[in-house]
Formats: sequence, structure tokens, C-alpha cells
Amino acid sequence: MTAYLLLMPGIPMLFQGQEIAASAPFLYFAQFGGDLRRAVAAGRGKFLAQFPSLASADTQALLADPADPEAFRRSKIDAAERGTHTEAYALHRDLLVLRRDDRVFGERPCQVEGAVLTDYAWVLRYFARDGRDRILIVNLGPELSLVPLPEPLLAPVAGRSWGLLWSSEAPRYGGQGIPRPTADGVWQVPGGSALILATEELELHD
Repeated sequence: MTAYLLLMPGIPMLFQGQEIAASAPFLYFAQFGGDLRRAVAAGRGKFLAQFPSLASADTQALLADPADPEAFRRSKIDAAERGTHTEAYALHRDLLVLRRDDRVFGERPCQVEGAVLTDYAWVLRYFARDGRDRILIVNLGPELSLVPLPEPLLAPVAGRSWGLLWSSEAPRYGGQGIPRPTADGVWQVPGGSALILATEELELHD
């Protein structure tokens, strides 16, 4: 989902610390006093009560007071977690570099089309002017085998094939690594993963 968020054409919105999987909570805090402080705290509790997990009296009692300085202190990001939460940080950094520097993802405006592959997986194709397209496959379900390929968006441009450009299963992100996703004519997409494929020229043999 992070790959999907960061590579869509629109401007991605991240919570503070999301890029380093920050351990600090993202609390609501405000500097109010008197009646306004009490009203804001009550309104916050009422608003959050729409979510079943926060509606009980027990959980409502645990909500932080927005005007309590401790709510602000608890929300401070520990910048040192860039060095300890290296997998999450590398994932976000590499995807943002792709978004900025890749010849297709960095193109504005960008033509994108998508299709559903299963109840848990979908594909986005990013079209390049010279035919060197990119596809992003997101699979939130179990391992996916595509035989035969049911979706036209997965077809490469004539004279080209797909090669792996990026995978969320790379060891640097805490993944287990993957074989070539299109080996032997069978597409294998690991469960709970995202893949980016790029077109590459086919080698011609006499």
C-alpha cells in the first residue's frame, strides 16, 4: 500500500513519522485553557466515539487531553529512529526517489490505467511516450499465480518484455527476496507484496 500511495500521480500525504515507522503516537494536541479546553476534549471524545473500538467508556477514559502538554511531548518524533527503523525508512526513501527520478513515474502529467486482478490484487500501468512503460502490481492476499495472463494491461509492448525494477520483498525492506516474477511464462506475485516491472528490449537470436 505504501508503493501504491507514493507512486500515484497525486501528491501523497503521510502522517508525521510514517516514513520511519515512528514509535511515537500521532496524538491531537492544542493549546487551550478554561471552558474551551474542556469543550475541545469533550468534542474530541464524541467524535472518536463513532469508531467502535473507541466508543466504550474504558477507551474514552484513556484518550489524551489535547491541552495537556504531555500529549504534545508524547507526539514528538525521535529522529534517531531513522537509524533504527532502517527498513521502513529505506522503503519510503527508495519509492520517493523512484517517484522523483524515474523517467516514467516522474513524468507529469502521467497517463495511468488500472485493473483488478483478484479480490485482493490489482495492477496499474504507467504509460511512457516511448513505450518503456511501468506496471505496479499490488497483492494484499496470498501468493498469486497468473496463468494465463487474464489482463491486457499486463501485456508488454511488441518487441519488449517485462523485467523486475523494484520489489517490496527486497531484503533491505525486511522481505525474503523473490525470483523473477515472470520466469517460465508464469507470473508469480508473492502474498502481501508490491512489484514494479519495467519494459526491457528482447534479445533476438538467429
